Amino acid sequence: MRISETVKHLIIINVIMFIGTLFVANGAFYEWFAMYFPKNDLFKPWQIITHMFMHGGGDLNNLSITHLLFNMFALWMFGSPVEQVLGSKRFLFIYFSAGLGAVALQLGYYYFQYLPNYNSLIASGLSSDQIHYMLTSTKVLEGVTQAQFLELQDIFQVYNASMVGASGCIMGILAAFGMMNPNAELMLIFLPIPIKAKYFIPGIIILDLISGVTGQSFFSPSNTAYMAHVGGALTGFFIMWYWKKNQFNNKRWY
Repeated sequence: MRISETVKHLIIINVIMFIGTLFVANGAFYEWFAMYFPKNDLFKPWQIITHMFMHGGGDLNNLSITHLLFNMFALWMFGSPVEQVLGSKRFLFIYFSAGLGAVALQLGYYYFQYLPNYNSLIASGLSSDQIHYMLTSTKVLEGVTQAQFLELQDIFQVYNASMVGASGCIMGILAAFGMMNPNAELMLIFLPIPIKAKYFIPGIIILDLISGVTGQSFFSPSNTAYMAHVGGALTGFFIMWYWKKNQFNNKRWY
């Protein structure tokens, strides 16, 4: 399959950003451009966009290079036919909208985990400065109770979480591809059984949702931002549903 122009440029940008994480010293490139929880001091507004082009954490390891390769393969395989039908402008609209939808749902899920524990710690007598100190220094102040310590552990994971990768964007493109080609047969690498897109894609979304809620990983590493996958896929689906219903009634999708 011939790679489309916009997809080619997106892949180039992702590869350049990956190289940047390898050659900028002390993980600074990752700290600048990965997406951090907004309460974290490392958060910067531009990370909402730049994290979509980041893969890996500053060292060349199997997990980071696999993350990049799988995402770029999926971008080429599904993005090129979607761009060829929709054109570059609509393709990019879905791509970045799905990325933003992915961030929104993942951050919403993080806040759902963070705020109740944070408010409970404040109600228990800890100050915001004390909580901030313990979250950033990983040191526990004297007098912290067992119950407070457990709540600190819960919010520590969220506070220090970072997001990288084009997966949310690609899930939106995958959903768009499924809307355009519902009877196309797709396969998982780990499950080489042909499944029609209209069943395959909802199945992937459901598995990601289950993983996000339970922490049980099916095909991805346990640190995957599953809710971001769900958010990206749902965004791509609703955009394509709206366009198909209101703008492309006379267009054939295959």
